[in-house]
Amino acid sequence: MSVSDETMMFKKVEDTPSAREVLRDVYHALQEKGYNPIEQIVGYLISGEPTYITSYNNARSMIRRLERDELLEELVAEYVKAKGL
Repeated sequence: MSVSDETMMFKKVEDTPSAREVLRDVYHALQEKGYNPIEQIVGYLISGEPTYITSYNNARSMIRRLERDELLEELVAEYVKAKGL
């Protein structure tokens, strides 16, 4: 059997970070640049304006890869879990 006759498995490599990872990395980038991360992330989530997020360490491009509702879902889920609701 030649190589071209064989069936090969393709595994998709997930290169998109999770909402949790994005929020963590963006939070740290904002903190390192001296911003209040909570205020900046809330401003972004409410307005959709990416300039609330620093471009330092690719934070702005990372946060724009995800929909804002995905980020909100992660935040609400973690809040509910932390409060034991």
